Amino acid sequence: MSDTERTVAAVLDGWKAAIENHEPEKVATFFTEDALFQGFRPTHSIGRAGVTEYYASQPLGLTADYRILDARQLADDVIVGYQTVDFGFTDRPTIAVHLTVVLRKVGGEWLISHYQVSRID
Repeated sequence: MSDTERTVAAVLDGWKAAIENHEPEKVATFFTEDALFQGFRPTHSIGRAGVTEYYASQPLGLTADYRILDARQLADDVIVGYQTVDFGFTDRPTIAVHLTVVLRKVGGEWLISHYQVSRID
């Protein structure tokens, strides 16, 4: 695993743990204050409040198993990551998605500034 992939994995590991512990406010801490977030809803949101609201609406028992497919450092403070994620539920089939994240280094910390999922059918 490259250093860039390790950076993406570190952010996604925290995101995954907060999702699986159903801690929406903590999920949002992995995003920038002005993050563009596009989940499964038809509209996007900007900022941590939208991320918090989205994950608060997700069911208990949600899991997020990801695999990094590609990660590229575009600048000293910008990384783009491309992953597959299997979102697991306790009461319905798993949903497989592609996830693109753009990470920005803010105050020495890598955070998600752009999050876009697309369903794999």
